[in-house]
Amino acid sequence: MKKIISLALLAMLTYSGTTLGQTVQRITLQDAIEIALENNYLLKQAENNLELAEESIRSEYADFLPDVSGSLSGSRNTGQQFIADRFSEGLDPFVNLTSQSVSGNLRAGIDIFNGFNNINTLRASEETKLSREESLQRAKENVIFNAATRFLQVILDKELLEIAKGNLETSRTQLEQVVAQVEVGSRPAVDQYNQEAQVATDELTVTQRENSLSLNRLLLIRQLQIDPLGNYEFVIPEIDEDRAFNSSSSYILRDLIDEALVGRSDIRSEEASINALKYQLKIAQGGLLPSLSASASISSRYSDQYSLGGEDVSFSDQFFDQQVNRGFGLSLSIPIFQNWNRMYNIQSNKVQLKNAQLALDNSKLQVVQEVTQAFNDYSSYTKQLEASQKSLIASEKAFETQQERYNVGASTLIELSQAQSTYVEAQSNYTQAIYNLIFQEKLLDFYLGKLSGDDIEF
Repeated sequence: MKKIISLALLAMLTYSGTTLGQTVQRITLQDAIEIALENNYLLKQAENNLELAEESIRSEYADFLPDVSGSLSGSRNTGQQFIADRFSEGLDPFVNLTSQSVSGNLRAGIDIFNGFNNINTLRASEETKLSREESLQRAKENVIFNAATRFLQVILDKELLEIAKGNLETSRTQLEQVVAQVEVGSRPAVDQYNQEAQVATDELTVTQRENSLSLNRLLLIRQLQIDPLGNYEFVIPEIDEDRAFNSSSSYILRDLIDEALVGRSDIRSEEASINALKYQLKIAQGGLLPSLSASASISSRYSDQYSLGGEDVSFSDQFFDQQVNRGFGLSLSIPIFQNWNRMYNIQSNKVQLKNAQLALDNSKLQVVQEVTQAFNDYSSYTKQLEASQKSLIASEKAFETQQERYNVGASTLIELSQAQSTYVEAQSNYTQAIYNLIFQEKLLDFYLGKLSGDDIEF
């Protein structure tokens, strides 16, 4: 047991030394959002997918250009060989010798008609790029919302911790007063014991608030993907408690739903993916049409055994003149039967398109549900803020009154403790009501697809 305690103390001292030696990094809400956007790996993957989609479009444009290829080869042969030129001159064509030759070829081909494959493939790639752009935007909105939510929770925990510490300080002050009154005999000893129990309860509350703050602070650091051993100070933004929140009556649910269905990046991404699948279906259907292509080629060769009229011919005369061949061709391909593969591809693309449309319909229903729930919650939190504000004012006056009555002996410690507990609870409820309403505003913006990260302020 002593060994365990020693190790724990050593670890605490080591961590404290490390922390003290580090520069404190102050992080505001806007800083947190920018850090999250920079570090989030899912966002980086979405950016990589978008780059790949852009490369795919460039590749599809290149498919409209001719396909050009060239080759150049050389050979050296030793042994008995058939020399056609000697045969034409009436000589023995079979000669035991060493020969050298060089040949070259340049060919170009282009699709004249291939069932509109190139056009449809290009359009599909453009829709895929659009889909990934919208996916990237939604990924950014997710990162912004999650970072702001974690930051908001840390700030709320800080506020609740300060309230708990203030309550503990008040209880300790009251304990000192009760002890003094018990010593002079103006209060019974049981009041001192009750107040000591209240102080212990308040100390436990402070410890619980500290633990909650530590946990949510770690979750925020994890969300930002920064060094967990770093020394950070998350700056509490200025929150105007008298700020005017939008009344729930200023929102029209039907308009909010329509705005979300039009503005949500994930919905637009799915719609673009469906358009891409439609072009993929056209590509599969185009496979049933004939295809027409054209090609042109030019080739030449040189051989040291080539002769004309019994005289050797130079490389230049052979390769660039006498042995040059040119060609042009048209190719028409008509699909007749391919073991039902083309029909299967068509049916497969049709099923994929239907499934994507069903998924889009389900996503739209999900959007309706999310916006409706966020709207209802916003209405509820608006009412909670109004009620908690009234409760805070009333409980504060009640606590002050009970404290004055207790000081003059007109009230009991139990009544004072109850008034204090009610006041502290009202403070906590009011603080949480403000943050809940702020959070609900951001949640509603998130469900509407309106988060940009440029003006996320409280």
